[in-house]
Amino acid sequence: MNIITYDIEEWYVEKVFHGNHKEKYAEYDEYLDKILAKLDETHTKGTFFCVGGMAREFPNVIKRIASNGHEIGCHSDSHTWLNKMSREELEEDTRKAVDSLRQCSGQDVISYRAPAFSVGKSNPWAFEILYKNGIRRDSSVFPAERDFGGFPDYGTAEPSIVSYNGCKMKEFPICLTNIVGKDVAYSGGGYFRIFPYFFIKNTMNRADYAISYFHINDLLKEKMALATKSEYEEYFKEESTMTNRLKRYIKSNIGRKGALEKMNKLVDTMKFVNIAYADAVIDWEKVGSVEL
Repeated sequence: MNIITYDIEEWYVEKVFHGNHKEKYAEYDEYLDKILAKLDETHTKGTFFCVGGMAREFPNVIKRIASNGHEIGCHSDSHTWLNKMSREELEEDTRKAVDSLRQCSGQDVISYRAPAFSVGKSNPWAFEILYKNGIRRDSSVFPAERDFGGFPDYGTAEPSIVSYNGCKMKEFPICLTNIVGKDVAYSGGGYFRIFPYFFIKNTMNRADYAISYFHINDLLKEKMALATKSEYEEYFKEESTMTNRLKRYIKSNIGRKGALEKMNKLVDTMKFVNIAYADAVIDWEKVGSVEL
């Protein structure tokens, strides 16, 4: 089973963090049109994890996605890492985001992905808060080491039932492959840009479960600029150094050339479904359970 997902925050992040440049909105609109056209051409339905602020600031984007028959999921309200929030802050953030996305899209919003997969060993209580706000399907677990943490102790890279303090959630973790004894992601973000197409396709074909995740910024040909010290600290909520800014710049820009075409080729070649469909066909009585 291959699942396709998109994380939608670029318009909101541009307005709040990067100067509100109107030409960037037009570029994002153009790339969204290309994505929606390709999915429509191949009769593919995806899950679009959207920032709640998008529903208030850029409602037409959410409505365009929903009107094309795609699932609207939640990607937090303000694109703040969950491990940078207190319980009270996450409670308010989730309530506000789910309500805004529901009203804008006309859909029940029960699927969630944390920005930067920022649920891990330090904040498993996030699952309890998500559950209390109506979330029943999650795709926030990155079950390997990565920037901003990851969750290497989760124990599985397959669909599973995760539970915390009596709250049970259907989890769709990011899939992994083993390279020279090390588990690595391959099917989205910078990993998708770095690995060659044939490697991604062949790895997915060998797997029983794969989940792809894309940002529009992953697909743009134009390189992202090096963040200033203040921009980095405001966005990442941590102290900035030239080293971590350069590291983020390199990771954000490597492999951009041809990324959109690579994604289109993958969608043309592979059969994808969204998380809602996957939920309906998985026999949840037979999957593993993870108690946190």
